[in-house]
Amino acid sequence: MNFSLPVRIATIVAALLFFVFAWFQRNDVDPRIYHNPSSLDAALWLLFYFLIGLFMLVALWRKIPLWLVAVGVIACLVEMIMTGPGLYQNLFGAEDFTMTQTSMSAKDPRVELTREFFGAVIALAGVAWIYLLHRKVRIAT
Repeated sequence: MNFSLPVRIATIVAALLFFVFAWFQRNDVDPRIYHNPSSLDAALWLLFYFLIGLFMLVALWRKIPLWLVAVGVIACLVEMIMTGPGLYQNLFGAEDFTMTQTSMSAKDPRVELTREFFGAVIALAGVAWIYLLHRKVRIAT
């Protein structure tokens, strides 16, 4: 694929950031940090962030099937719908807005839900970048 140097650099940097995001998911199973942590949830986020980074790199040399991009968009939107109520409660609820609480508790899950909502937004931006790379390749051929 023939992308400009700035596009290649931006894509590689973004992919590396998604690999870092995946790496940070490993602590989501630590019971000292999270109340009743979900290993499945942490593994799915780790895999999702890793795959976005991987697909970004692959998209520099090959087309990513549009069905994979669609699955990524759907996964992001589903996560945003599932965590949106926590964000809404964090923004408009009786408690002050925060994203810096050190742990998620069963009594106040809005902090982690807010973080997950914005994680899904960032992931959606990554999937959109992959789609834009795909569009450029399709137009160029």
